[in-house]
Amino acid sequence: MGKPVGAGAVLLLAAVLGGCAGAGSSEGGLSGEMIDSSLMAAATNAESAGDPRTAAAHYSTLHRRHPSNPRYAVRLARMLRLAGENQQALAFLEGFREREKRTPEFLIELGKCYLAADRLNLAAHSLSEAIQAAPESWEAHSTLGVVHDYQGRHADALKAYEAALKVSPNNPAVLNNLALSLAVSGDLSAAIATLEKANDQPKASPQVRQNLALLLAIKGDAAAAERFARKDLPPEVVRNNLRFFRALADSVKAY
Repeated sequence: MGKPVGAGAVLLLAAVLGGCAGAGSSEGGLSGEMIDSSLMAAATNAESAGDPRTAAAHYSTLHRRHPSNPRYAVRLARMLRLAGENQQALAFLEGFREREKRTPEFLIELGKCYLAADRLNLAAHSLSEAIQAAPESWEAHSTLGVVHDYQGRHADALKAYEAALKVSPNNPAVLNNLALSLAVSGDLSAAIATLEKANDQPKASPQVRQNLALLLAIKGDAAAAERFARKDLPPEVVRNNLRFFRALADSVKAY
């Protein structure tokens, strides 16, 4: 898939192949459980390091070893989507053979892939099915809200975000989606207040702060936008963003 495999992955592969070669003997070989554990550790490490392509390669191996396990199918599809291979992820999920094992997590990821492909009706259908199977899944409700926003159904989107927050109060990911929905609907003050609330949460992501910077710039407050822009981004990106934020704030004031 294009990116060279690192030395650690090569060593892991050698260990796995060595284990497979020795599997026929009672000594010296790695058990199937040990191989799975090594592959899973390598996949999660790559995922944590922001390397979805390498993570996808490891999850692909796990899926080939356990083709009816939806857990590996979901993780493989997610990494493919994050690596920019959404069509491949979608084709893989649509072709998953164990249809009776389509868990809520599977349906949520399928909905996200449909959303990324702009197939909004199918996304809504998959996410509604996930909610029926797992009504306490905040992620299913929140993602359905995003789909409704893309469909222009902002009232339905707000209901979906409210349902997600009822399940997971003050969840910064949900608050972020709600804030963007409010901004698109024209309620900029409520959107900023919602993002400020999201930013106060311990698990707030850099995306929350950068969205807050953008909305503050749209409001015309370039100084406040600059404070948040500087928190997470490298200096060169910050400089470029600040030029944009200041120009945006100046245009708002002029208007």
